[in-house]
Amino acid sequence: MSTYRTYTDEEARARAARELPGWRVEDGYLTRVYTTRNWRLSLMVANAIGFLAEAAWHHPDLIVTYPRVVVRLRTHEANAITEKDFALAHRIEDTMTWRPETEGPLGPLPEPWVE
Repeated sequence: MSTYRTYTDEEARARAARELPGWRVEDGYLTRVYTTRNWRLSLMVANAIGFLAEAAWHHPDLIVTYPRVVVRLRTHEANAITEKDFALAHRIEDTMTWRPETEGPLGPLPEPWVE
């Protein structure tokens, strides 16, 4: 049994709307679609998410296609969306949407790698 707070779909939708505007609740999963420009970038996104998930020991369902990656989070042991899903969704979102500053040694990128 999970020790994490669980959310109803309605509660999860409201929280996602407040904190993670690109995410939605679909079929009982906290879900985000990242659109990429090509297959290579889809693989990079999937690998980056895989690294974050493994580090957190929380494993989303990923659907990797050209030109998108679908992330579906749900805590299986709780059979619900939990606090753990929101924590990993925030980390994924921060990583996927990070951009170098317009001035400086790392930036700017010529164009975003995900939408």
